[in-house]
Amino acid sequence: MSDAYSKFAGLSIALADHVLTLTMDNPPVNAMTAETHFSLATIWDQVGNDPDVRCVVITGAGDRAFSAGGSLQGMIDHWGDHGRWQIGMAEARALILGMLSCPKPIISRINGHAMGLGASIALSADITIAVDEAKIGDPHVGVGLTAGDGGALLWPNLVGLVEARRYLLSGDPLTGKEAAAKGLITGSVPREALDTEVKRWTDNFLSKSPVAIQTTKQALNLDLVEKAKKYLGEMLRLETKSWESPHHLESVRALLEKRQPVFGND
Repeated sequence: MSDAYSKFAGLSIALADHVLTLTMDNPPVNAMTAETHFSLATIWDQVGNDPDVRCVVITGAGDRAFSAGGSLQGMIDHWGDHGRWQIGMAEARALILGMLSCPKPIISRINGHAMGLGASIALSADITIAVDEAKIGDPHVGVGLTAGDGGALLWPNLVGLVEARRYLLSGDPLTGKEAAAKGLITGSVPREALDTEVKRWTDNFLSKSPVAIQTTKQALNLDLVEKAKKYLGEMLRLETKSWESPHHLESVRALLEKRQPVFGND
């Protein structure tokens, strides 16, 4: 593999037989780190221009989680750090747009729970295969935040506005099997069949003309990419507004303290 991929910290990266595998590796639940977030925001141009890469698989280490999204304690530790937050918002926009715009087909190997930003990363792929019992959800509202870093963009386009409202306003997760039945993901399989199903897809892509696959992906994503360019900035501004509210801090503290949150009128 090219040494050029060694600069992307926070990811385990392997390239074999034209398949690039990106693994979020932060046990036990692959919570997002600053290094992983930056790498996922900046890697896609290189992937798109690498002639040795014809397909990408993104997954999480282990069996427990694809990615649990942000760390609750980290949310408290960094609350009020506007500079850090704004960098994170810019990277979130680049991450989602990068995956949607990358011409190479991306497969999400959803090996375990995919929550919050983890769900947005999973759903930004072209083919999404989950373990039957894995949970996928966007519980931003549960931590006092707007589902702005991908959720409000992706879910309505995948399952329609009514279902998106149902799950984003409640924060309730679905199992992989439920998500597949609703069309949120491509499919779900028993855990022991996950790698076989992912390989079925990589083999399918590798058997086709790379130009045909890549241009078809670009054609399919034209509308979604335009929506991302048009609306993600405002979605992230709304998430910033919610982040600045003391309701966010109270929501996270209540979760950590295992109690009901108490919200004022501010």
